Amino acid sequence: MSAFTGFTEDTFAFLRGIAAHNEKAWFDANKALYEQGCIAPAKLFIADLGPRLRTIAPDVQFEPRVNGSIWRINRDVRFSKDKRPYKDHFDMMFWHGERKAWEAPGFWIRLTASDVHLGVGMFGLEKDQLAVFRDSIIHPRSGKALVAACDAVTSAGPYTLGGKTRKLMPRGYEAPEGRAEFMLFEGLYAETHLPVEAARWPDFAETVFAHYKAMWPIGQWLMTEVAP
Repeated sequence: MSAFTGFTEDTFAFLRGIAAHNEKAWFDANKALYEQGCIAPAKLFIADLGPRLRTIAPDVQFEPRVNGSIWRINRDVRFSKDKRPYKDHFDMMFWHGERKAWEAPGFWIRLTASDVHLGVGMFGLEKDQLAVFRDSIIHPRSGKALVAACDAVTSAGPYTLGGKTRKLMPRGYEAPEGRAEFMLFEGLYAETHLPVEAARWPDFAETVFAHYKAMWPIGQWLMTEVAP
């Protein structure tokens, strides 16, 4: 397999095009642009980044293929009012566990025509996991470790915390001062954005790995305290 040398103008030509012409006829006419601009470099990117990630998260899973680490461009419109057939972005994922899911913390990246979005952690927690998460916030050892992990991430660079969905403390819970805000989260992840030009850099995989490494303390806390 060839070495990854960055995404290309074809990548962003496709993303600009699908955003402006989100229809099957345009996609069919530009499928070669999608394959050479998105799929081909993504496979090289995943093959480059995956082994790097295993130096900080030894059990992380990745597969350089569509329906593996590469998300399908087709949208599931069965239960959506938005019937556009395609996404206007290009997503990739590295996950933990036997199946690709958010049951454990993962690493994700989204390319759009205007920026690059990176994240580490878990989105919406399932009911049982949410209970474990809240108990871990309250517990003296794991609660302090959570604060330390989040402080380490937010002080390391332009990283923000996501997953805060509630306005009120869940009924029946109390949390020590300094941890109460975490009770408003129903998922937990760190994220950042990069300029779109960064994806063209030959060392883009190395750059992404550095950001993932800086955000990983939150993922590691979730692996230890919340994930099955």
